This record gives sequence, structure tokens and C-alpha cells, in this order.
Amino acid sequence: MTQKQYEDLRSARWFAPDDLRGFGHRSRMMQLGYAEEDFMGRPLIGVLSTWSELNTCHSHFPERVKDVKRGVLQAGGLAVEMPALSVDESYTKPTSMLYRNLLAMETEEIIRSHPLDGVVLMGGCDKTTPGLVMGALSAGVPMIYLPAGPMLRGNYAGKPLGSGSDAWKYWDERRAGTISDAEWSGIQGGIARSAGTCMTMGTAATMMAIAEAMGLTLPGASSIPAVDSEHQRMSARCGRRIVEMVWEDVTPDKIVTGAAMRNAATVAMATGCSTNAVVHLIAMARRAGIDLSLDDLDALGRTTPLVANVRPSGASGYLMEDFYYAGGLRALMKQMEALLDTSVVTVSGQSLGETLEGARVYNEDVIRPLSNPVYKEGSLAILRGNLCPDGAVIKPAACDPRFHVHQGPALVFDSYPEMKAAVEDEELDITPDHVLVLRNAGPQGGPGFPEWGMLPIPKALIKRGHRDMLRISDARMSGTSYGACILHVAPESHIGGPLALLKTGDRVRLDLPNRRLDMLVDEEELARRRAAWTPPEPRFQRGYGHLFTGHVTQADKGCDFDFLETAFGPAVGEPDIF
Repeated sequence: MTQKQYEDLRSARWFAPDDLRGFGHRSRMMQLGYAEEDFMGRPLIGVLSTWSELNTCHSHFPERVKDVKRGVLQAGGLAVEMPALSVDESYTKPTSMLYRNLLAMETEEIIRSHPLDGVVLMGGCDKTTPGLVMGALSAGVPMIYLPAGPMLRGNYAGKPLGSGSDAWKYWDERRAGTISDAEWSGIQGGIARSAGTCMTMGTAATMMAIAEAMGLTLPGASSIPAVDSEHQRMSARCGRRIVEMVWEDVTPDKIVTGAAMRNAATVAMATGCSTNAVVHLIAMARRAGIDLSLDDLDALGRTTPLVANVRPSGASGYLMEDFYYAGGLRALMKQMEALLDTSVVTVSGQSLGETLEGARVYNEDVIRPLSNPVYKEGSLAILRGNLCPDGAVIKPAACDPRFHVHQGPALVFDSYPEMKAAVEDEELDITPDHVLVLRNAGPQGGPGFPEWGMLPIPKALIKRGHRDMLRISDARMSGTSYGACILHVAPESHIGGPLALLKTGDRVRLDLPNRRLDMLVDEEELARRRAAWTPPEPRFQRGYGHLFTGHVTQADKGCDFDFLETAFGPAVGEPDIF
């Protein structure tokens, strides 16, 4: 393998020349207390941390930065922390998805504009993984992803709690009047009890697993609990390895190939992944110049068994801590090795097959064999029809099978507040066969594609014992959610997609085996409604939101900005004059 020399490094362009600019760059490093021997002749590694005091999932990152820096120093590099946008899931409104692309832009520009030879990307909370990876793919310098890891399992009254999933479950029980104030308070205090991401197979765990399956993490890194001491050791290994990757010139394009992306999508299906994986997989693929479509994902979903028995798709209530102790993602990938291309290169310097050597499953109820899956097909399915000509997504394993083929009258809401008020009305005229529909909640209509897709079951039905019904929206849903929810309807209603033409009382038909979603309205009537439709006012008049709505692509294209995709053209080269 060809080794780079110091003069080949990006940082050498800033520090090595004996000219006025080189003098300025060296003097400012010395202002920071570094001597020339601290930074001259060494790779400069950026540690991009998405920490903030409101990002609960990343509250351990200040300590992990120290671990990464220790590893970089051990390998002969110099590490500098570069804070990046902390896109947290709990507090960012109207939705963190509005800012995924902003994080991607910031990541790309931080890397390109600074003397960084390689980067360690620190993320985990839902949108940070794709945002960091998208930006780093576009920047093109050696990179390694450090997953935040899941939090410890929740607990209340001797029962394990899964963040997100059990919140939805017990909220419905509280609405039904079956939970006391004291019980609700106890669940609130026990459901999230350590640093780390949601410990269900929600979007955070899904995207960390996808990053590992793509070859962007060290082997086994994605499922280590955030507070386990192995997470500290893994962080230091990331620091050591990124220095080696710089000298070896292991750039992202050598890792993220079509085969690696297919591996990632296959593993996602086997884990019971979040529906959000669809949008992020496509966005990352398009940044890498890889053609990955909804139809490709549906084909993988039809042929990949779901083998991770982890909530919300799992049948036994296991959580990510159980998954880790059962062998983690390496064990799952070893179990399904025949479905993967194990020749692909990973950031470890080994092939995927080599990284899986010796991996074992220690609990075959948590990580099932292919012969005994949780669900015979993968986690997700793609629907098409006159309601969603460009596609929609459903998670079959997480909903009641009786809704896999269903027909019923639509109850349509034009806004989330309108829907929220209606579902709390105990006198609402509704049956379990009705189809709840929320529109104007897509990438532009939300704005930002919010996680409103798990529409609450109307109180009138909860009181009668019902806990699931068919729901349709152009929104997303939390990866910790469950139920018969059809999401990502494209094109979205806000720009005139067919969902904008649906009326209360129209009959809607879902045929999951045949991947169809249709409104039973004749074409002449739809043409009349289309002619009468008027576009709503834009959500934003200025600022980042205006940029977002003017350039965001639809759900089936990954919701990236059109001008950032590889197909738009190459990024501007680095200037010759420093």
C-alpha cells in the first residue's frame, strides 16, 4: 500500500511553506500553546462533535473527545475538536429533519475550509449520523464514524422500558385512564436513565448500524452501550485508526461503494429498521454517486428476513443492551453473511468478511437465525398507487397483520392541530375501519418533514379497547414508533401530490402483498379536484427555511438539497493560494 508523505497532506499546505501565509498559520498554532514539533510533520485530525447541553443522547461526548484525542496522539497525530451543529431529536422544533442538511453542509465546509487531513465524526442521535456522513462523503477526506451508542435499558416497577416505544404505549393507556399520576411519573423518570441514544431499534440505532454495515465504523462499534467502558476503548481506537487511514489515503469513495450501500440496506432490513432509514439511505447514496431507489429497497425488503428481535419490531421486548450482549451487529452480520458482499473494504483496513471472523451469536432469541426470523421479510415495504405514485413506506412487522389488506373511509386532516383536537374528542364519529389521513406534513408542508406520521389513535376508539388502525400521511414517524402507519407519501400534498385531492369519506384501499395504496375515486373526479386545487402559501419567507423549501427534494429522492447531490456537479476545488 502506498504511504503518503508529510508534504502530501492537506495540513502541510497550511503549515509547511516558508512564506507569509505559512508564517501566519504556524504562529497562530503557537498562540494556542503548540510548539512546531506538535503539529509539523503530523496529520491534523478534526474531531467533529455534535455535543450540546440539550442533546441528551450525546451528553458523554466531552469525555469521548478526550478518548479520541488520546488515540490520535498515540498514533502520532494531533487532534483538534471542531464543534458541529447538534441536531437533537427531543428539543429541535419543528423537526430535527429540517436541519439534517444544514449539518451536512456545515460538516462539508468545516472539513474543506480547515487544514484537516482526516476526521472522526461523532454522532448518534437520529439525524446526526446521516448529516455527518453526507457532508464527509462530499468533502472526501479520510473519515471514520464514532457512534454514540445506545443508553441503558429503562426500568420502572421491575419492568424494562424502551424509550419512545413505551412512551407511545403508556401515553395511550394514560389517555384511556388506566394509568395513575404516580405511575406516569415513575415511567417518566425511568424510561431514559443514562447517556446514549434510544435503546430501541429506532432511527438512532438503525443509522448507527447502517454506518457500521457501510464499513464506516470500527467492527462492532455501533451497538456498544454509551456508558460501557468498551465505548471509551473503541473511541481511542478510532483515534489511532484515523491517523493510519490518513497515511494510507483511505478516502470515503474507497469505502462507500454500491456493494457497501447494498450491504447497509440489507442489514437495515434485517434489524427491523426505522422507516427513516429509507430517506437517509437514499440521501447518502446520492451523495456518493450511487443509484439507490425505493424499488431497490423494496426488493431487499422482500428477500431479507428480519432477525433482530428488538423493539419496536421484535416480539419479545428485547432492547439494544440485550442485542449487544447477544453478540451485537457483528454477530447479526455473521448470521446473515450469505446475503452480504463480504469483499468490501471497511475503515478498519480489513474486508467486511475479515471483520466478521470469530463473531458469534450468544442468544438466538435476540439475534435469530435466518431459519427462524421474527418476520419472514425485511422491516420495510414500498407502496405505489394513485395516492402515492412516487412511493410511500410502511413497516409491516410493526403493525397488526389484519391491516395488511384493508379498505375503509378516509377521515382527512389538513394540519396537525386539527388532527390532534379531533382525536381527543371522545364523541368523534369513527370506527376501527376508518383510515386517518394527515396531509401538509411533508418536506415542504411540515415544514421540514416532521415525525407526525404515527397519528394518535382517537380517544373514542381507545376507550373501546382499540390500539391500532390504518393511518396515512406525507410525514415521517419516529423509529421507535409502531402501528399500521403509511408514511412519506410522495409527492407530498403541499406541492399538489394526489394526497391533496383526497376527501373525507373517500374509500382508501391498502394491499400490502401487492404493494398498492389507492383512493377509490375515478379519474374524472380526480381531474376536477386537481383543477380546483390551489397551492398553499410558502412556509418560509426568508432565511434557512426559505433555502430549505426552495431546494429540498421529495422523500423518494432522500430530501437532500438538489444543489448538494453528486449529480448536480463536483464540489469546488480547494484554492491554490493560501
